[in-house]
Amino acid sequence: MTAILEDVDDRPFIPTEYVVRLARTPWERAGYHALRRDVFCTEQQVFADDDRDAIDAVAIPIIAACCMAGMPDRVVGAVRIHEAESGVWRGSRLAVHEDHRKLGRIGAELIRMAVSTAHGLGATRFLAQVQEQNVLFFRRLHWKSLGAMTLHGLPHHDMQADLSRYPAHGQDQTWLLRPQPRNRQVA
Repeated sequence: MTAILEDVDDRPFIPTEYVVRLARTPWERAGYHALRRDVFCTEQQVFADDDRDAIDAVAIPIIAACCMAGMPDRVVGAVRIHEAESGVWRGSRLAVHEDHRKLGRIGAELIRMAVSTAHGLGATRFLAQVQEQNVLFFRRLHWKSLGAMTLHGLPHHDMQADLSRYPAHGQDQTWLLRPQPRNRQVA
């Protein structure tokens, strides 16, 4: 019995359910900014103390939160969208908490929610400046590179989403379930 409980305190809690939605409460917005700060300032050191900029004043924040008993509990993913010019929307500051990256679907669902939300708000183009190490991930999600660039001293690509792959919607949230391993039946 003790062998089963060994190292239990060292393992991060990974929930089976996530909600991806427009950040609407103070705790969601606080978690959104804290996660961005952790990823872009502490982990990647792209910014010194804070990654906030003028876009935050007009951006729509979107979060992924892990759920406990069906209720959002902690922000583990973030992205923001804004209309840069009429019909042209941009996504930026995509971040997923390190303990939840292995799931692999949180970032994709944040992107889907971001692009489909903007599409529903009238986007005719959706663009993002993507760090070079994430370009292949975005290509798998039906984005194309418009060219390489350097941003904050790091290689990036300006990329465009294929809007035909992101149907417009007016949903303010979606659910994401983590696949569970199947229990094998023994005859």
